[in-house]
Amino acid sequence: MDSIEYYNKYAAKVYEDTIDADMSEIMGEFLKLLEEGDTVLDLGCGSGRDSLTMYDMGYDVTPLDASEEMCKLAEIHTGLDVLQMTYEDMEFEDVFDGIWACGALVHVPKNEMPEILGCIHDALCSRGVLYMSVKKGDFEGFRGERYFTDYTIDSLTSLISRTGLFEIIKTWETEDARSGHDTLWINLLARKR
Repeated sequence: MDSIEYYNKYAAKVYEDTIDADMSEIMGEFLKLLEEGDTVLDLGCGSGRDSLTMYDMGYDVTPLDASEEMCKLAEIHTGLDVLQMTYEDMEFEDVFDGIWACGALVHVPKNEMPEILGCIHDALCSRGVLYMSVKKGDFEGFRGERYFTDYTIDSLTSLISRTGLFEIIKTWETEDARSGHDTLWINLLARKR
């Protein structure tokens, strides 16, 4: 089972597990680099939790997810149209002032990450801002039914730097915002070169 099939199968459980997570502090770091009304792509929007928050704050938000079932739930939750597509299928050129990828890239194998970062880079406007979070660790492979790629701050900044696509603004660690989870997360803010 790939990750998209997993999210289609367990969409309701994932929705319930993530909908109440408080991302306001981390989101504040991202939104400080944008202006009200700016265009934001919520990459791997899941439940639509963060899309709705940013939309209610006055941002022009486009939610996107690869899972058809997650898209349906996000549309119900947000009232917004949700794009159903994989990251590889994105063909945006200079469209978004910011891209919010909260836990969205955890299933991308390391060897595929440069291509995905290229798609993200293309989708951002000049000097656009990327926020991304990944699980902390050095594991890559299947955990249960899904493939995961973990990073340390060093391995993530090294990967981003090697692409030459982004200027790293800030990295930091946070605890999991979901109740009952003890995962540590690596957060990264970067600006399009």
